[in-house]
Amino acid sequence: MSTRQTGMKDETQSQSTPLGIYEKPLQPKITVIEWIAVGATFAWLLGAVVFFMILPGNPFDHSDGVAFLMTLFTVFMPVAMIWVAATAARSSRVMREESARLQAAIDAMRRTYVLQAQGAQAAQGVEPSVTKKLDEIAAATRKTETALATFSSSRDRTDSIRKPASPDTPEHAQIDQGTLALGTPAEDLSPPLARSDFIQALNFPENAEDADGFAALRKALRDRQAAQLIQASQDVLTLLSQDGIYMDDLRPDLARPEIWRRFASGVRGKPIGALGGVRDRSSLALAAGRMKQDAIFRDAAHHFLRRFDNSFVEFEETATDSDIAALSETRTARAFMLLGRVAGIFD
Repeated sequence: MSTRQTGMKDETQSQSTPLGIYEKPLQPKITVIEWIAVGATFAWLLGAVVFFMILPGNPFDHSDGVAFLMTLFTVFMPVAMIWVAATAARSSRVMREESARLQAAIDAMRRTYVLQAQGAQAAQGVEPSVTKKLDEIAAATRKTETALATFSSSRDRTDSIRKPASPDTPEHAQIDQGTLALGTPAEDLSPPLARSDFIQALNFPENAEDADGFAALRKALRDRQAAQLIQASQDVLTLLSQDGIYMDDLRPDLARPEIWRRFASGVRGKPIGALGGVRDRSSLALAAGRMKQDAIFRDAAHHFLRRFDNSFVEFEETATDSDIAALSETRTARAFMLLGRVAGIFD
């Protein structure tokens, strides 16, 4: 997902595109073609003069006007043809040079396009790999669910993304949660998700070799609430990438942790306007247009915003300011800033 090749592309483009190909070459006023035409003209006129000098009579003395015109036509017509041929030859040469210069410019543009396409493919190439990895993780999770249920966690719960459930938690709070055969929630038998793993999972792996990123993602997918947010985030990131919007390209203005805490407490509108720190006009315009025209994108965006809201409320209860600052720099948080501003929750 990471795109860090902008400087390299500019440097490569400047090296592979000589400035001279865009400049019209200077043409000499008199070329070899003109000199050849002058020589041919002089040779023809000289031959004509010699020819008429050796004739027994001077044809220009005849009173017949038609014969006089035919004689002039015979003398000067070849001269005109010589210069027509010279002009055509020079035009052909200019056209060949212009064609070569244009072809060079097209080749340079093609190289630039290939470099840009390679950069875009490098940015998009992670999406299919992440999807494939997520499918593999889901399959592995299903296979090991039974084995994981037999272990209990000895991890310190102070690092969990949510507070431990109190013994007097009402049963209706556990509705919509899967239970095992003996009535024990599956999440109670799974290791609690650490805040650091949750934050790293929301940023997604940097590349296929990011072992720590995939390890954190596996842990997050075992947590039901975190898995729902990750799936919703993946959906909107994939849809945004179809319009060429990538979170690594955004440089939002980061809000202070207390603004995020106010958002978790239920504050909306102007008081938390700093959370909508995305200033990229093109990304905002594309996302807003997609939100209005594409019902699937709109539903996915609103579902993601709800999941982020619910998950962040739980996360904020145990998170430190540094945890909140780290989460705000993830790709999921940037998607929330972008879509939240488009949806108007910061207005």
